[in-house]
Amino acid sequence: MKRTAVAASAAALLLPLSACGGSAEAGSGSTITVTVGYQSKTINTVTAGTLLRSLGSFEKQLNSLHDGHTYKVDWQDYATGAPITAQMTAGKIDIGSMGDFPLLLNAARGKQLGRPTHLVSVTGYNLRGGLNTVVTAPGSKLTSLQDLKGKKVSTSIGSAADGTLVRALQRAGIDPDKGISKLNQQPAVGASALSSGSVDALSQFVAWPGLLAYQGKAKALYDGAQLNLPTFHGVTAREDFAKQHPAVLEAFLKAQAEATDYLNAHPVAAAEKVAKATGLPAEVVYLYNGAHGVATFDPAVKPQLVSALKQDVSVLKAAKLTGDIDVDSFVDDQYVKKALAASYARRLADGPAPAADEVWPKGSEKTVSFKSAKELLAYVAGHQGGVRAAYVPDVTTGTLWFADKAVWVADGDQLLPFVTPATAQAYVTAHGGARTVSYREALERAS
Repeated sequence: MKRTAVAASAAALLLPLSACGGSAEAGSGSTITVTVGYQSKTINTVTAGTLLRSLGSFEKQLNSLHDGHTYKVDWQDYATGAPITAQMTAGKIDIGSMGDFPLLLNAARGKQLGRPTHLVSVTGYNLRGGLNTVVTAPGSKLTSLQDLKGKKVSTSIGSAADGTLVRALQRAGIDPDKGISKLNQQPAVGASALSSGSVDALSQFVAWPGLLAYQGKAKALYDGAQLNLPTFHGVTAREDFAKQHPAVLEAFLKAQAEATDYLNAHPVAAAEKVAKATGLPAEVVYLYNGAHGVATFDPAVKPQLVSALKQDVSVLKAAKLTGDIDVDSFVDDQYVKKALAASYARRLADGPAPAADEVWPKGSEKTVSFKSAKELLAYVAGHQGGVRAAYVPDVTTGTLWFADKAVWVADGDQLLPFVTPATAQAYVTAHGGARTVSYREALERAS
């Protein structure tokens, strides 16, 4: 995402491109350059990009091949999946990572140009859809998705966040094409538009919603997990590259698994590494990639994620971004199964960590977990100035959010956090005597 040039829109991927030779063949003599396209600030892809690069795991795996070749890795950083697909179908990127909707466009584009690509592994996922969020300005009077009718909303068309917006509007009875004024913008452009007041809301993928909320520049309006539909990012590889260099692809997938294991074993250290590489606050990275974060990391290609991918096709077709896509032929898990060997079955069966309330104390390399949000609030109240970040899962969706940005409800002795005003109000309506309270009052009640 450090590229300053505006990436091609998803629709632009359907325009003709001239293909050129595969980048893995670049270099002289026995030197092979492997080009990897990634999105540094789309932080639920870090095990195939930012963190992987920081750890040097891929290079180590390539050096261990001992096949007579010298390998070089060319890491190329982009803001979205669209330019990665454009480069892949031009033969200039061998392996890329992107979200579920861009993955489908990657499949369609590759088939259209006779340069087929395949989904070979998964990076970060959320089984309910919590990786995408619609946010509004801090002082906005909008409190629910229904309030977006007739408003200006920024998103990146063809992205997973756009898919969430379309589905959420449809469920709210709003035509996603005619019911709002949709602006197709890069995440950074949309964030600026929200701050300037030129749009009423922003629908984006990680880490933008959490970042803007953390900075006090936005508040959550709609939690993508309310859809209860899986969303994920994955790794795609050119078919010709995979066939010509299967050992290289397997080395990448082994390295991805190493990065995944490192992230799961050292979530705070991993967050700090990603923060250093991207410039994002480590507190925001941990929100998504932490021990109980919004994203779960596993390279296994889970059936429920493939099923969700098939459901996504209809959204892209309705937006006229693509035609039919044969998802089954696009998914190719043979390489990751071989790379992970006996551990693959275990990884396939693994699921998300249970939701938990966590505090990251200042100066600590570890977080502290609590059994309830009230216990967390009591700790925060007793350690004013000593807390780096506090995280709480939404009562209804399980989506983790910053405690001081959550919407709090008092219900008897309980203090309950919600990501959005709408989910909090739904709880209050269904529970007599419950009422919303400010964060300050929640802290006072807990102390």
